[in-house]
Amino acid sequence: MTRQENNTVSTRAATALSRPFTLGSAKLPNRIVMAPMTRQYSPDGIPGEDAAAYYARRAAAGTGLIITEGTTVDHRSAGYLDRVPRFHGEEQLAGWAKVVEAVHAHGGAIMPQLWHVGIRRPAGAPPFPDAPSVGPSGIALDGTPGAGETMTRSDIDAVIAAFAEAARAAERIGFDGVELHGAHGYLIDQFLWERTNRRTDAYGGDLASRTAFATELVSAIREKVAPDFPVVLRFSQWKGEHYDVRLAEDPKRLEAVLTPLAEAGVDAFHASGRRYWRPEFPDTGSDLNIAGWTKKLTGKPVITVGSVGLDSAFQTTSLSGAKAAVDSIERLLDRLERDEFDLVAVGRALLADPQWAEKVLNDRLDELIPFNRDAVESLH
Repeated sequence: MTRQENNTVSTRAATALSRPFTLGSAKLPNRIVMAPMTRQYSPDGIPGEDAAAYYARRAAAGTGLIITEGTTVDHRSAGYLDRVPRFHGEEQLAGWAKVVEAVHAHGGAIMPQLWHVGIRRPAGAPPFPDAPSVGPSGIALDGTPGAGETMTRSDIDAVIAAFAEAARAAERIGFDGVELHGAHGYLIDQFLWERTNRRTDAYGGDLASRTAFATELVSAIREKVAPDFPVVLRFSQWKGEHYDVRLAEDPKRLEAVLTPLAEAGVDAFHASGRRYWRPEFPDTGSDLNIAGWTKKLTGKPVITVGSVGLDSAFQTTSLSGAKAAVDSIERLLDRLERDEFDLVAVGRALLADPQWAEKVLNDRLDELIPFNRDAVESLH
């Protein structure tokens, strides 16, 4: 790319991404979102001063909305990693309140990502806390039966209540909304996906029935928070370590998944695609990615994500498992300028360079710092 072409891209990026956006009660200064990335720097599940400073650095540099790393709800089987933050308990919520204060001091907005891993745990991973792995049917992502316990109606009610209480706590301590982790093969996604949901009750069966758990969860949250408090749902076609599987094979099936969720009270979708430039349903003749289709089908605001700011596609979900440098975001701008989606989530590129937003918004693309695994060694 010539200097003149690079300057054009830089100017386009600054113009397209600098526009403010309103999502319910959340007033976002621009279209840049920090994607949630598990960091494991919260001893006893408590985010400390280093976590507050980590998020505040991104807000100070102009990141409009920060979505925290996944933080587990108050259910015995919600997680398995001891240093992942929790979203329950007096000390844990006090730590999160300080994170919110630090981000707001720099003019940023922040939402916690509320998380339950369900059946998805690495082989040999211990329960956290001492509790069984659970899922809609006890089936692992690879289809192996008996990988954990099948959730009872009591289990389902308890998890829904835990998410609703976490959302209420988030609003109480000053967060600007919540994101529900319904992607990548975790619990909400396990209910949506046919392979892991073989239930014969009201929570299983056809696509509409498989959305029942998620829609009830969203409805329970809506009852606990203000009408304009934003609820975002992250979802994906692919699952962890299973990149070629699909939640919906065509737009009609995707609409059947998303419409009940929108009607239940999801204010925005965070559509997780591994490559933002890939058409989701090429057989239709459309080049829309998963975020573009989501907005077209639901009319709701949508966040796109997937290798933004990287020059090569990752072959692993691990933050430290690959290396990449920053590349042009021209293809992203083409889609954003066509209003195929509303917000752009940046993951690894923003992890490596806390000033990513400031540089992009001020025509300084040539100063961006490439991602490498050193970026995950501390809360940089």
